[in-house]
Amino acid sequence: MKISFKAESKRDVALHLGIIISIFVLFVLAFFYIYLPYTTNHGQTVSVPDLKGMPLEKVDEFLSDRDLEYIVDDSTYDPRAQPLTVHSQDPAPNAKVKQGRKIFLTINAKNPPMVKMPKLINRSFTNAQSELESYGLLFGKAVYKPDIQVNMVLEQRYKGQEIAEGSPVPKGSVIDLVVGDGLGNQEFDMPDLRGKPFEEIQTILGGSGLQLGSIIYQPQPDSSQNIILRQKPAEGSKVRVGDVVDVWIRGSDPAQSLPASD
Repeated sequence: MKISFKAESKRDVALHLGIIISIFVLFVLAFFYIYLPYTTNHGQTVSVPDLKGMPLEKVDEFLSDRDLEYIVDDSTYDPRAQPLTVHSQDPAPNAKVKQGRKIFLTINAKNPPMVKMPKLINRSFTNAQSELESYGLLFGKAVYKPDIQVNMVLEQRYKGQEIAEGSPVPKGSVIDLVVGDGLGNQEFDMPDLRGKPFEEIQTILGGSGLQLGSIIYQPQPDSSQNIILRQKPAEGSKVRVGDVVDVWIRGSDPAQSLPASD
């Protein structure tokens, strides 16, 4: 018996074409909504745990128990975190992923990298703090010093010592800033230097923000040497930070006692 499908009219052609299209659509729907979900475990997802702060040595076992894997993708340095712990992750915690998904980790490095010390002198206090953060450095404390510049950085210090721009320093280091308090234009009483050794008055002047000017020697062999006899401005006079102080010293000028060069 021979079966033939012969279109007797345009209506039959349209009907046959509709049947073919319907079969194709059903095939596509079955492929995407039945076959693929079945072969790819569609709907079988797990929640990504929060790994931040976890030691790297514990991550493998922790993720294996949850049918997840990991890859160390990058490293960074945070002085506030423990070395070789998870700093960040992708996907984020609580994200829904398929079983067997790889979690990309950024680990906190064991040793800090070296960075160049930025120039903070003559920068505003607020700006200097932001600059330190951008370099991965930490702000320690502000030491205020009499100066006419209000909240301007006068010095930058690392471990108590002044550090120059461009000097290598470990990332995460603590930097202290010496900042002007804006009081440098205010007057104060000139301290009394008379009767004090020359070495001592240099410390006194430096602590008051005053500068040593001319030194006039007055030889008196039978008396104590290097003692301040007179000063200008006089004690009790009104002075400002940065003013110059001249002193008269009992003793001989050391420069005049040096042998003449050939």
